[in-house]
Amino acid sequence: MHSKMEIDGTTWVVTGASAGIGEAITHEARRRGVTVIGVARREGVEVRADLADPEVVEGLVERIEEEHGPIDVWVNNAGVDARGPFLDASADDVRAIQQINLATPIELCRQVIPRMVRRNGGHVVNVSSMASVAAFPGIVLYGSTKAGLSAFHRVLRTELGRSPVGLTIVEIGPSPTDMLDRAYAHPPTEHGFRRLRRLLVLPEVDRVRVATEVVDAVEAGRAAVRLPRRIAPAAWVVSVPQRLVDLLTLDRPDAAAR
Repeated sequence: MHSKMEIDGTTWVVTGASAGIGEAITHEARRRGVTVIGVARREGVEVRADLADPEVVEGLVERIEEEHGPIDVWVNNAGVDARGPFLDASADDVRAIQQINLATPIELCRQVIPRMVRRNGGHVVNVSSMASVAAFPGIVLYGSTKAGLSAFHRVLRTELGRSPVGLTIVEIGPSPTDMLDRAYAHPPTEHGFRRLRRLLVLPEVDRVRVATEVVDAVEAGRAAVRLPRRIAPAAWVVSVPQRLVDLLTLDRPDAAAR
């Protein structure tokens, strides 16, 4: 656990802020006195940007800080889905989802974290998914990109263990959003969700609850938000090998340099 943060008066950037979970995080953070700079393709946000375009992503953090000042918290929330059989996916489908769900958040971490380290403080939130642990047929591409983001986050947290920058991973089950509606449009995917709901294994998680938990986690310096809680142990189990590696290697004399 990193140190707690007094968030009133801080400046946050939330990607994908115009709808869904990003919109809910923006609203909750502002309710608590945070200045939120929303980033999205749609109108109605402070920074309009297509995060699927690498040229737009390049230098984005610098441009935002030049206009709005230092960023205290960066929330990588923007993401897209891809439903349907993998055999029907085109090369463009693969490139597009990999770019916005994986390459873009990694690149934005690369841009923002060194600035936070130089300022001796900051926090980054990466919004992943329980699909990073196990996914249904029809969301192969989505689940694989979220698995990549969660894996990146776990190792990054180890590498930054002694830095002043906090990291929080958000791994959640289905939340009622437009993205979930699109997933339900593919029968095999909808069947998987329906079966686990009926078994009370995977209930839907309200996005307002997700937003509250995310803002609480930043404030408290918590490492993870995993909802619904009944399946959170599955995500924890996936992280065990990394925890074991950390335990076996971070007592070396050069550990402080990691």
